Amino acid sequence: MNWFMAVLKKYAVFSGRARRKEYWMFVLFYILIYVALMIVEGLVGSPGILALVFALGILVPSIAVAARRLHDTDRSGWWLLIGFVPLVGGIVLLVFMCLDGTSGPNRFGADPKAEPEPA
Repeated sequence: MNWFMAVLKKYAVFSGRARRKEYWMFVLFYILIYVALMIVEGLVGSPGILALVFALGILVPSIAVAARRLHDTDRSGWWLLIGFVPLVGGIVLLVFMCLDGTSGPNRFGADPKAEPEPA
């Protein structure tokens, strides 16, 4: 859960780098929370308002951590726009998010693997 909170603390920070672990742990907790909200809303007969509010509230941090993840692979955050290309864009972004980051500093900042992980 610390990985999720670490991303939320950098709510709108689009500069710097995010390692794979930070990005994928954020995605994991995002999905778990979203699914839990959908289950609770299904049990109480709600139309999904809580899950929608959660998704909209997490939109900016999601884009920010994705941009920082692309920075770690030495790509501009503007590559996120390729996700709007049907099918191919999503696959390309998935590959970029799975690639290992560049070793050492790059044009977007210091290597995040050299920094201590959140406890």
